[in-house]
Amino acid sequence: MLPDLLADPRVHAAITLALEEDVGPGDATTLALVDPGIQATGEILARQACRVAGGGVAAAVLRRVDPAVVCETLVPDGSDVPAGGAILRFRGPAAAILTGERTALNFMQRMCGIATLTRRFVEAVQGYGTQVLDTRKTTPGLRVFEKYSVR
Repeated sequence: MLPDLLADPRVHAAITLALEEDVGPGDATTLALVDPGIQATGEILARQACRVAGGGVAAAVLRRVDPAVVCETLVPDGSDVPAGGAILRFRGPAAAILTGERTALNFMQRMCGIATLTRRFVEAVQGYGTQVLDTRKTTPGLRVFEKYSVR
């Protein structure tokens, strides 16, 4: 059973910092070109087969930009998804989705990458009585995400 990552205040602090860094007061292109009343739907798709991690974080990023964004988890964290498979579906104000999508993807890509590589390590040592563990040697500010992804 995976821990509730979103219960950790460090996650929300990192989301806030990432959005401030990525879009500041708003995405200039979206603000200039997208009518605030337009609604949109979208999905996060796996480019290649992977172990999923970070769906809840991606959804939290989109909802932080605008609480009106509704997200549906299609593949839960810890599960495998084939290349091209949809992981997360969302709908809501187009401007909010366009503003938050890159930040959401940045978190998910890193987390899925760690989870997928960890799965490969676990498979490689199967049958040897070896257990793969994580370490405290993590990227500053991202420890909570990286350790979760290993689990």
